[in-house]
Amino acid sequence: MRRGLVVAVALVVSLVVAGAAVMVTKREQTAPGGTAAARPSVDTAALVKAVPDEAVAKIDPARLASGVVPPTNRWYSGLVFGDEPQPVFAQPLSFALTDSGFTIGLPDPTVTEKTIAAPHVPALTVDVGAASAQVTEADPVSVTVALLDGSGSTLGHVVIAEGSPFVSFTAATDVTARTTGGSFKGSPATAQVGATDWGLVGGSTKGGTTTLKKGQAASWYALPPEASSKAKSALAAAAEHPVTGVDVAYAVDGDTARTTLTYRSDGKTAYVLMPHHREGDQPEREDCGLGTYPSIYGDLELCTGSTLTSDAPTVTPTGTFDLDGISADERDAISSAVAADVAATPAFPSDTYFGGKALNRAATLVVLGEKLGVDVADLRTTTEKALREWAQPQGCADRDARCVVYDDKARSVIGLTASFGSDELNDHHFHYGYLLSAAGLLAEGDKALASDLAPVMNLLAQDIAAAKPSTQLPQLRSFDPYAGHSWASGTSPFADGNNQESSSEAVNAWNGLGLWAKASGQDELATEATWLASTESSTARAYWTDPDLPSGFDHRIVSLNWGGKRDYATWFSPEPAAILGIQLIPMGPVQRNVAEGVDPEQIRASVKEASPAGFGVQFGGYLLEYLALAGADDAATAWKDAQALPDVAIDDGTSRAATLAFIAAARAHPVG
Repeated sequence: MRRGLVVAVALVVSLVVAGAAVMVTKREQTAPGGTAAARPSVDTAALVKAVPDEAVAKIDPARLASGVVPPTNRWYSGLVFGDEPQPVFAQPLSFALTDSGFTIGLPDPTVTEKTIAAPHVPALTVDVGAASAQVTEADPVSVTVALLDGSGSTLGHVVIAEGSPFVSFTAATDVTARTTGGSFKGSPATAQVGATDWGLVGGSTKGGTTTLKKGQAASWYALPPEASSKAKSALAAAAEHPVTGVDVAYAVDGDTARTTLTYRSDGKTAYVLMPHHREGDQPEREDCGLGTYPSIYGDLELCTGSTLTSDAPTVTPTGTFDLDGISADERDAISSAVAADVAATPAFPSDTYFGGKALNRAATLVVLGEKLGVDVADLRTTTEKALREWAQPQGCADRDARCVVYDDKARSVIGLTASFGSDELNDHHFHYGYLLSAAGLLAEGDKALASDLAPVMNLLAQDIAAAKPSTQLPQLRSFDPYAGHSWASGTSPFADGNNQESSSEAVNAWNGLGLWAKASGQDELATEATWLASTESSTARAYWTDPDLPSGFDHRIVSLNWGGKRDYATWFSPEPAAILGIQLIPMGPVQRNVAEGVDPEQIRASVKEASPAGFGVQFGGYLLEYLALAGADDAATAWKDAQALPDVAIDDGTSRAATLAFIAAARAHPVG
């Protein structure tokens, strides 16, 4: 028997609370520019209490204050975990802790055939006499780090936030901060380091020494190249109002999903816009155009203000292919493929990744077969049984696989039989997204099944996408509301920051969250899932599959994005089919959005680059599905080639039937 069992009465209470689908409140009006969407109200403690508590996670939050939920999967996770803190990339600045303070840099991108890189190169070093550091506050966009003296007393707090051009230090006692790297003069104090002008506001600065009394703050910042006098004045004024944290709100209305970030400060601050913040229809913004900073993602536009709002086209979670209008021959071919795929379905793996993929493949086959009138009853029964096994709250009390526990130290839900470092908090949104998708597909219209699955599925949903922070789970574990996409590494033990490879599996995660929300009757969760799917879909195109790339980078896509670099590469294969294919997996119905607003020539060129020897390779089916989105002639070619694909080209996360259904639907209903 595994430890961490709850008493029977507590279990019953937990199941009642969780099985009722999480408590929700009436959704507020969500018109863009108006009131934010109501966030789901969840009894997280009850969900957590229903599963065993077991220390299985392989993480060590070495620099984290007591009581702070470990901030895994953040852009700044490298500050918290590992023997030595890693550099982090806040856009536009980079930052690293030192033995006695910190360093700040302004990344300068360089380009090669396969890489766009801008590592942390310290321009300024700030020494406050610290002996150690620990994170004391953490939200999805900003982090607060306490710098401690040799006795463990706090000297002050450093705050860095994505999109903020400032690094601020607020003294907790009288402190002297010594800045090296440039000679600061004037008021506001400025210094030139290389080709960059830097500013320093706050306290009393003479040369490289800044004296701060208790409660006083100093802010360091880089000026954009060739900064205007207006930009210089605006940054100096904003630097007097240090950011203390960032609040996140979202809204979904019709064709628009909106993200609103509020930089908390006691006055007007400043922020920078990434390229995706400026793509398509965006809210009117005042006080922008003050200059741009270089970055690996493109120019970052400087604005003044404390609220950054950005929009993305709405992507509504969906789990069914639109087969209206396909030909009788196509329908017959897909139906035959369903029968063959059902017969060939192997036993389900036991880990959260391959097990989740297999369940989603099976659930997709069931829904597709039922739509076409193919007998898939046995597969539905088998898949529902497997989902119910995964959804037993106390499953890990009896077995070592196909179950989840809660790790109190990691503050996370961990599936036993780890894969791809899931016990290091890697890739939880990928893994749990597949399980949520399978559950949502099969529980649609089946309240009894939804009720049976709810305790664990609701817990998985909260692990990856809690809209509110709690003492048990972080807010938005994987999703970064400023960058507009997720981060995959749990602890980010890398000098290049955190990273994400499979943008498509991230979209699939939020689509799965939405399918589960719909099947289990959770309207507020469905709104959140739509916001997440919409925003991640937009950045998947902007930074992975349809990026605006600099001269010298000789490929059509980027498949691995980091805080400090971008690569044409994968973690698992150098093959071009894998490099594009990992951006398409699992090509469910929602992933038609990968072609929205994209020039068909970009799709054709990307597929050509990925398939120099043809489509009989790993992920070949996904490449043909992507090609089918380029136009009617492309879909006709893809249909013909897909029917002749060898089994090796059909990924284990999908089926030949689903591949054919995607292509047929693309021909019948062209994107755009």
